[in-house]
Amino acid sequence: MKACDSCSGRVDIGKNHQKVPVVQRAIGMVLVYLPIATLPFVFASAYMTYWHLLMIGAKNLKTYSDFLPDRASHRYTLKNQITMKGSFKASTSQSKLFWILNCTWYCPYSVALFEWHAYMVKIVENWWCPFGHDKKEGYDNAKIDKSFWHIYPEDIVKLEPEDRDNPIWNEDGDK
Repeated sequence: MKACDSCSGRVDIGKNHQKVPVVQRAIGMVLVYLPIATLPFVFASAYMTYWHLLMIGAKNLKTYSDFLPDRASHRYTLKNQITMKGSFKASTSQSKLFWILNCTWYCPYSVALFEWHAYMVKIVENWWCPFGHDKKEGYDNAKIDKSFWHIYPEDIVKLEPEDRDNPIWNEDGDK
């Protein structure tokens, strides 16, 4: 089960947005862009995780580009991008470039980066720690052939049957 599966439904934003004071919304807009400053560190962490997995023998590992949407799948280009009537004269919502930069670059590339990183961190945990917990079923998008424990006959016998036979980190568990 993924963390979002335990949520009680949809997040309510649209019902509340216009009730929020303009100053608070403006601060919120700044906060959505401040994480750009952390992206180099997230990229570095993701690539260190990627190289770690390659160096310990991983094959068929997905790359960052596997998580990026196909450029042709985006509905709008700069030529046909829709805009909104701004609530004030200098509102960025009136700019085609604003929407293209946000919806074609910043958001999908950020989502892809965090999904790729999460995928690899799950693989790392499945490799080193093939021990069940109540969130492990959500790791099934990061299956591996065998965990570190499964490649040593003297250690696989130490695993609980549920851990030894789990198909997320033991391909023989699928049979």
